[in-house]
Parts: sequence; structure tokens; C-alpha cells
Amino acid sequence: MRIIPDSELIINGDGSVFHLHIKPEQLSDKIIMMGDPDRVNLTASFFDSIECDIQSREFHTITGTYKGKRITALSHGIGPDNMDIVITELDALANVDFKTREVKKDFKQLTMVRVGTSGGLQPYCPIGSYVVAAKSIGFDGVLNYYAGRDSVSLLDFENEFKKHVGWNPQHCDPYVVKADEELVERIGHDMIKGATISAIGFYGPQGRYVRMPLANPDLNSRIETFKYKDDMITNYEMESAPLAGLGRLMGHKSMTVCTIIANRLAGESNANYKGSIEDLIKKVLERI
Repeated sequence: MRIIPDSELIINGDGSVFHLHIKPEQLSDKIIMMGDPDRVNLTASFFDSIECDIQSREFHTITGTYKGKRITALSHGIGPDNMDIVITELDALANVDFKTREVKKDFKQLTMVRVGTSGGLQPYCPIGSYVVAAKSIGFDGVLNYYAGRDSVSLLDFENEFKKHVGWNPQHCDPYVVKADEELVERIGHDMIKGATISAIGFYGPQGRYVRMPLANPDLNSRIETFKYKDDMITNYEMESAPLAGLGRLMGHKSMTVCTIIANRLAGESNANYKGSIEDLIKKVLERI
């Protein structure tokens, strides 16, 4: 049995995991995730009771109960690199014995639903709609650092996508993964389902031109016209692919659903989306 070195999994002096600062007993196996730490407060405002409220950097965690269900609301911050931290530490909290530093014999499966905001790329994804990332395309490269990457990826989809858009070899190799099918149906049965891109940044990596010219200015137009079988790319965000990919590699159930706050085709956005995200959080609380 492998003993995980201190340098590979850092455990704080109080017995909490390094970045999230939560202890194994403070984590539920039902987790609602979001980028914004303040959105954790919004989610917990619907709880009937609260067990713990922990803040560390951009990672805010509240565990409590909602209609008899024990749920953890957790913020992951912005970007795929943060998702690598969060998913790895959540899995460790569930499946590593922090005293012996060994993987537990009995695997605990987590259910992780990310609730986010996103920019729509198709006319049928208007502002205010909810889009489930049934498939995610990772531009970030996080999954490429783990063994078994090809076993959870849709390789034909990847190859067709790279050919269609003329993929720049200077970029990370994209990966394509499915969210958990049962979870997608349970949470998003009445929502738009599509293929979501997880970008490595918000501006240039999503084709936004502010002052710095883009290396591939026509990438978004090529993305918008891509179709593989019945799939078209519906929206851009920054975290769904590492969540789905790492979740599958580790054996967890995971997915992302976003409210559309901008339509890139129409050039429109809505910065006042609180009502929409609040309604989406309520739906996920009911269905998780």
C-alpha cells in the first residue's frame, strides 16, 4: 500500500486539506460548486441548517442541509488550474485516510455539480437560458498530465474538431469528455444540452480582442460552424472540462450547467444576472 508523501498531499496542522482548509468530516458527498465565493452564501441561504462555514483564499465552503439532504456548497475560483486543485483535494478528503496517508479500501463516490455563467455561441442559446455541458472540450490541457487521459476522452471528436478549426500546434492539445449521463438527465432534463468549451483564459483565449491582437482571429467563427454528429458547440466557459475529465478519471459523478449571460454572436451581454443564477441554484438544490 502506497504511503502518499507529505509533499504530494499537504495536510494542514489542524487536519484540513491544504488549499480548501476543510476536514474530511466536513464534506458531503453531494457538492454544488461555483466560481464566486459570494455565490456560496447565496446557495447556503436556502439551507435549513449549517454545519460549517470556512473561507480560504478564493475557496469558500459551507456544508449544511437542504430539505433533508446534506450538501456542500463550495467555490472553486476562476480557471481550470483551480479545478485541478479542488477536484484532487475533494477526492482526497473522500478517499484518503489522512492519518495513515493511504488510499481507503472502500471508494466513496462524490456527486459534483458546477453552477456557472457562460457566453452562448449559438442562436438557440439566448441570454437567460440554461445550458448543460453534456460534453466539454478542454483547451486548458489539464487532463493531458494524467495517465488514462485517452480512456475517458472522445478521440474521434477531438480529431475532427482540430481538423475543422485548423488547431494551432502552439496551443495545448484539446480533450473532449462527457459529463456523467445520469446526472445530466437528472439535473438538466428540461435544459439545453450541448458541447461546452473550457478556455484557458477569459480574454484572448476566448477570442476577445480588447487591445492585444489575436493570434487566431477567426477561431471563434470556425468553432461556431463545427458540427460532429449531432453536437454543436453551444458555449464558452473555463471549468467544465477539467471537472468532467478529472471526475471521470477518479470515478465520480460530475457535470456543469451554466446560465447564459452573453451571446457572442449577437454581441450582447447582461451583467445583472443574479435572478437567473439564483433560480438555477434552486433547481440544482432540488435535483442533486
